[in-house]
Amino acid sequence: RFYEKGDRPLEFIPTRQWFIRILDIKEDLLAQGARIQWHPAFMRARYDHWVEGLNQEWCISRQRYFGVPIPVWYSVDGSGRTDFSRPLFPNREQLPVDPLIDAPPGYFEEQRNQPDGFSGEEDVMDTWNTSSLTPQISSYWGIDPERHARLFPADLRPQAHDIIRTWAFYTIAKAWMHHQDIPWKHAAISGFILDPDRKKMSKSKGNVMTPESLLDAQSADVFRYWASRGRLGVDSTFDETLFKIGRKLVIKLFNASKFVLSQLDGALEADNVFDLSMVTAEPDRAWVGILRDTIAAATRSLQNYDYTACLSAVEDTFWNFCDNYLELVKTKAYDAGATPESCSALAVLDWSLRTFLRLFAPFMPYITEEVWSWRYSDDGSIHTAAWPAEKEVDAVAPPENPGAFAAAVEVVSAVRGHKTLHQTSLRTPVAAWTVSGTAEDLNMLEPMLPYIMDVAVADTKPQMQVLETRPEGDNRFLVDVTLGEN
Repeated sequence: RFYEKGDRPLEFIPTRQWFIRILDIKEDLLAQGARIQWHPAFMRARYDHWVEGLNQEWCISRQRYFGVPIPVWYSVDGSGRTDFSRPLFPNREQLPVDPLIDAPPGYFEEQRNQPDGFSGEEDVMDTWNTSSLTPQISSYWGIDPERHARLFPADLRPQAHDIIRTWAFYTIAKAWMHHQDIPWKHAAISGFILDPDRKKMSKSKGNVMTPESLLDAQSADVFRYWASRGRLGVDSTFDETLFKIGRKLVIKLFNASKFVLSQLDGALEADNVFDLSMVTAEPDRAWVGILRDTIAAATRSLQNYDYTACLSAVEDTFWNFCDNYLELVKTKAYDAGATPESCSALAVLDWSLRTFLRLFAPFMPYITEEVWSWRYSDDGSIHTAAWPAEKEVDAVAPPENPGAFAAAVEVVSAVRGHKTLHQTSLRTPVAAWTVSGTAEDLNMLEPMLPYIMDVAVADTKPQMQVLETRPEGDNRFLVDVTLGEN
């Protein structure tokens, strides 16, 4: 065996080391691992396999210059030889001590390394022997008993999967040895970021991407979006495409917020104030139901430590909001609260914006705080605001038909697709159109038609043609469109 940067063979030298016994508590450590909730759950197997495979005690001493000193001295006999069988220990009140600087109780510095004197332990502690006490350090164990009782065991340990066998294992071992308890209730295990060739990033390989340049180029929010798309327990390949998606999302949130707030400001100038008790229109009630379901899904995901699923649910609903709901109610919003439909739409726009800002805040904290400060700062920072709750919209009646919103989106998408196919503006008016579907589906569309007409730029309702059965495929309707002059 050769040192990786040398040309001489390694020489193995037996030396004295400090150990902690762990082989006799393997079953206890397995039981402790079972008490912890691992996220994802399969990561517990890595811990179990490591414990089951242990075949030596834990060596906690290292021969390095830097590190936490091992607080031990040794007696030196009359001939000047160090007697390792006669260790000297500090009093508890003396700690912390450095045996290479401090003298043991009953000795003076002049007796260091002298006959009938003492010598200090030169080794320092292994990194894991000290970092394995991080839960106790943060809880002020031995310093503030009340604080320790409140904070230990901790709620969560976030870490990567490669140090389950070290940091996680030794932290669990220390908690068992000192407290007969687990160190934390949950362990969230992340994956690696791999380079484009799906290799682990390593300084020695020269394939490391440092975050500074990415933060400068992409912004912190975009960078956090990219990081949040990496699932727990799964290695992720570095893909700059996600930065583009994240940047598009941040810009869209900024622009959509400006639009919503501009409509609300215009209505406020007319002395109109909005709340959810005004929500009566079917599209608004349908949208409230959709966003309420998203709140429930996002909350469940976070409670299960699946932040990626939370972000995905919120992001999908937000694009639905921008692409579809905003377009359906835009004309009503322009009325600045002059009609019941306008009041209904503006109340939902206000609540939707406040909801999306709070849902996105853990992932994109800067843009959400900025937009929040434009209108909602009387409630303080967005990061101290309450997480959205389904009960916020208990006053809003459910839609008559939960599928009405998706049905309206399908018809609108068909009209838009027709205009795009004919390479004409989306503001091109519809001269005539027919919507074909089953009687049940057509009835469901009825309360949505005024909103669909606004988006389609149609002055008249479509002719409704009843089909005996739904068309084949995923669509409920057949839409035939004749365009007017652009």
